[in-house]
Amino acid sequence: MAEIKGEHGLNVSEALPVSDKKLPKTKRVASLDIFRGLTVALMILVDDAGGQWPMIGHAPWNGCNLADFVMPFFLFIVGMAIPLALKRIPNRLLAGKKVIVRTLKLLFWGLLLQGGFSHAPDDLIYGVDMKHIRWCGILQRIALAYLVVALVEIFSRSAQARDPEPTQFSIFKLYYWHWFLCACILAVYLALLYGIHVPDWQFTVHNPDSMYNGTTLTVTCGVRGKLDPPCNVVGYIDREVLGINHIYKRPAWRRAEACTEKSPYEGPFKRSAPSWCYAPFEPEGILSSISAILSTIIGLHFGHVLVHLQDHSSRLKHWLLLGFALLTAGLVLHFTHAIPLNKQLYTLSYVCVTSGAAALVFSAFYIMVDIWCLTFLFLPLKWIGMNAMLVYVMAAEGIFAGFINGWYYDDPHNTLIYWIQKHVFINVWQSRRVGILLYVIFAEILFWAIVAGILHRLGIYWKL
Repeated sequence: MAEIKGEHGLNVSEALPVSDKKLPKTKRVASLDIFRGLTVALMILVDDAGGQWPMIGHAPWNGCNLADFVMPFFLFIVGMAIPLALKRIPNRLLAGKKVIVRTLKLLFWGLLLQGGFSHAPDDLIYGVDMKHIRWCGILQRIALAYLVVALVEIFSRSAQARDPEPTQFSIFKLYYWHWFLCACILAVYLALLYGIHVPDWQFTVHNPDSMYNGTTLTVTCGVRGKLDPPCNVVGYIDREVLGINHIYKRPAWRRAEACTEKSPYEGPFKRSAPSWCYAPFEPEGILSSISAILSTIIGLHFGHVLVHLQDHSSRLKHWLLLGFALLTAGLVLHFTHAIPLNKQLYTLSYVCVTSGAAALVFSAFYIMVDIWCLTFLFLPLKWIGMNAMLVYVMAAEGIFAGFINGWYYDDPHNTLIYWIQKHVFINVWQSRRVGILLYVIFAEILFWAIVAGILHRLGIYWKL
């Protein structure tokens, strides 16, 4: 979401001076707005219905469920939007300033929304304990990837050089610095992931509902190159650098078969559950965020294709071939047990599969929207995509729901949202699972699509 509401376009003159003249308006790529809107809608769906439908929630550890595609889709979109937005700002210093300011805004909103300030809107609790603030999160990861990739894009372009005869392969050559960065990131990530020794570690359980509340537990490791939950390097680096009090308290691994009696549902832990089941783990941590930059670089390449190749068939040929190649490579790595699919470690196979999927989904939207002109079929997603930051904050992060829940009758649980869930959806279908799913689709996603559509008609957008 660094470019979650960024402007992007084609056919923009890059020879314009940028002193005090207004930057040119750009023609929006409708398929990119729709893809962004779909990703925000998926985030709302998996966050609010994933507890009832664990197959769409995050995989407890290895594997890839629907929720695990959301973050890499966002990063892919951010990367794709970068060349489209920055091509209209030829002045490097001005472009760099805009990138840094936008990064700081993302970091601010990330800390505010996921750092802990509004951590329990359903319980009408707000405020942050600085001893336990969460430093990492979705927007922080996007901010890092956006900053690195955008700055490389700005300062590696050679005096607005043009590729005189763009071809399928010359684009790789033209942006060789990006692929060099990609190789360096991958080398560092793999070297650290498999090379660092992970010692035994301890943590104190802070959960009033747990029988171990206040108890200090020990996790036995003393290994190198392991990708299991307790002894991987990703968690080790976060514990050492961020501090164990500042990482995510409810990781998806709590639903693992080794931990809970109702896996993949969240529920009471087994009596035989290992100590690491009670431990925190940061799914948007330091090393995994470095690996996540790869998703943004791949998206950046797709944006370059959109800029340089002018006909639909050339673009689609390039995108589809690369998308299928990435998808195949990732699946081979996973099913040969070389490198498992793992969102929380952001493994190479995960990068390949999710980036390949993003390529194919975007290509499908491009065909239906930009070639066949079927935009009207996806208007709700387009409206969300054009005001994605607003929908993310208000819906995906539950700010609007928390505000509505602040108005109750007699009892804090007797709120309008609870009444709608129970009487309009759950009781009608005689099923909490189906009722919650329909509530999320119609009372959240569709509701915010309509709100975003009204704001679009009024020309109101929340930009970073």
